[in-house]
Amino acid sequence: QVQLVESGGGLVQAGGSLRLSCAASGSIFRLAVMGWYRQAPGKQRDLVARIDSFDSTNYVDSVKGRFTISRDNAKNTVYLQMNSLKPDDTAVYYCNAVLNSRTYWGQGTQVTVSS
Repeated sequence: QVQLVESGGGLVQAGGSLRLSCAASGSIFRLAVMGWYRQAPGKQRDLVARIDSFDSTNYVDSVKGRFTISRDNAKNTVYLQMNSLKPDDTAVYYCNAVLNSRTYWGQGTQVTVSS
């Protein structure tokens, strides 16, 4: 069982930055593929960025060059550094973990970018 707790969301002006954190329970966090997803009102939940156990990353095109996903296995935490934020980035951001073919979700954290 893996539990995920996100933090770091909030309200920011366009062009600003936020860093999201996701703290995970479990001693085998380092083996999990960790991801950040987002869901805007009325839209589906979509992948934003993902990092695997070898620290290989991938990003959706709309955030490349602006967002950076990273992980600290000693702290069982994955981060999403978001720079140059745009109003279109407004959404609830969810942390995701895939481990041993099981998928886990956090409760989500709201990110609102004002123009």
